[in-house]
Amino acid sequence: MKLYLTSNKLRITYLAIGLVFLLACKKSPKEFIAEPVTPTSPSNTGDIIPPKTVPIANTIGFFMDDWQPKTFVAPNFLDVPKSTLAANVTVSADFSETVAKVSKYLFGNNTNPYIGPLTTEPLLVSHVKNLSPNILRFPGGNIASVFFWNAEANQKPADAPASLYNTSGNPVNAFYWYGKNSANWTLSLNNYYNFLQQTNSTGMITVNYSYARYGTSAHPDQVAAHLAADWVRFDKGKTKYWEIGNEDAGPWQAGYKINTATNKDGQPEIINGALYGKHFKVFADSMRKAAAEIGSTIKIGGQLIQYDATVGNNAVDRTWNSGFLSSSGGSADFYIVHTYYTPFAQNSSATVILNTAATESKMIMDYMKKTTQDNGAALKPIAMTEWNIFAEGSKQQVSHIAGMHATMVLGELIKNNYGMASRWDLANGYSNGNDHGMFSLADEGDGTTKWTPRPAFYHMYYFQKYFGDRMVASTVTGSSDVVSYASGYASGEAGIVLVNKGTGTQIVNTEIKNFNAGNRYYYYTLTGSNDNGEFSRKLLINDNGPEGVSGGPTNYQTLVPRSAAVAGGIKLTLPPRSVVYLVVDKK
Repeated sequence: MKLYLTSNKLRITYLAIGLVFLLACKKSPKEFIAEPVTPTSPSNTGDIIPPKTVPIANTIGFFMDDWQPKTFVAPNFLDVPKSTLAANVTVSADFSETVAKVSKYLFGNNTNPYIGPLTTEPLLVSHVKNLSPNILRFPGGNIASVFFWNAEANQKPADAPASLYNTSGNPVNAFYWYGKNSANWTLSLNNYYNFLQQTNSTGMITVNYSYARYGTSAHPDQVAAHLAADWVRFDKGKTKYWEIGNEDAGPWQAGYKINTATNKDGQPEIINGALYGKHFKVFADSMRKAAAEIGSTIKIGGQLIQYDATVGNNAVDRTWNSGFLSSSGGSADFYIVHTYYTPFAQNSSATVILNTAATESKMIMDYMKKTTQDNGAALKPIAMTEWNIFAEGSKQQVSHIAGMHATMVLGELIKNNYGMASRWDLANGYSNGNDHGMFSLADEGDGTTKWTPRPAFYHMYYFQKYFGDRMVASTVTGSSDVVSYASGYASGEAGIVLVNKGTGTQIVNTEIKNFNAGNRYYYYTLTGSNDNGEFSRKLLINDNGPEGVSGGPTNYQTLVPRSAAVAGGIKLTLPPRSVVYLVVDKK
């Protein structure tokens, strides 16, 4: 609350009240309500340059169509003293230098059909609603390639073969999934739609492209495309974003290899990018026609390989992008990439994991620009519809380090102008800690309760809570371990995420140019605990931890931030391997 008084008498009265209030604050720290005191913060020297507008990058495009400004409301807080140690790190942000507006679709996640109906789990619904992922993908990864959205349980289409090929190229019994399976162990299509509604999310639907490969009809591409178009009709405009297939260049995918003896339209045994591009046009035409029939507009994504695969082990990868981009005729509205950041199945250290957030995010975007240019194709919005880490062996995937990595990925995706991203996935399976799931399924065997959030949940929750609607430029001097992501709110405040990747404590002084700071700054400090070496399964928020052996505090929504006066500088202590989520009041 601000007071603008014309009476000197009233000024003196309110200042006196403010002085008494501040003197009271010098007792033991406790929770306070935002102060009704005129700010006494340092003022910037010279004229303040207003925030600059920047054009929407081609790689974001229509994912910014429903961008909304964010407003920060000063919270109740816990007043705490600043460190008396000299700052050894300086973070400099410039409130006028806009890097990019923030797409709300960067905070997405993946559902999958093997984690239950979801809609009957009020605790999970509450957590996901609080998380506000904004977009939830379905039916997710590899299952999309064997998923028949309109089929009853165990009622496969007559032209779907009884066997498919596994990663090793050997025939195995096909295991299909069905959208109308209402068993209590799976997520049906109707429950997916209901879960979207319950959590205020929108959908990203992956249609079964592989059916165009392994189907045994005379024209399997047309049959599969018709099935996808019927889904668009059934959807009735609820879903705007669709992707055709999932990781179809990979040997692990159904349809990568087919039985040419049962194929009737002369397809090759092994897939290639040009064939996918040819089929893509058939799908896109059918799906857009269906959308037009119901008065809807949809956006359709096509798959690209996210790295330079010209010297890779998978021959299909080497020519995938050139084949797809040349044969699809530019019919994709956006391009799809996946990455799991760290080296596959390696017991990577925390340092290796954290460093990949910046290097991989930039490398992939740089390559998207190069591969489209090299192939004479237009650069379009980039959607990273799956991401996580592959590190395993030390419970990395369920650790605080994975949460730190998630925060850095979000910052790097914004910085590099991605349009959309969905982390893999809401829940998966513990597998001794090699679990990509954001929530526990209570299969750890150590008393962890079902739907306990993992550390990544809290990091992604606080990132959205304390990051504005546009990223602004920031730099760090004094330590290569400290990383900053700065932002501005439309309501005028500054939000900054500070990451300490190192194993030593850092004292950070934050300077914000072209910004009239208000009276206070507010912050949350997220750290791991002392369990499981450098991969703690616990998450401490301002020193508040979980009741059990993993996760974070159950009262994360009501925990008030710490706060200090801007006067004297915005000074913060970053513990080892920590993230601080900070907002500075406007004047």
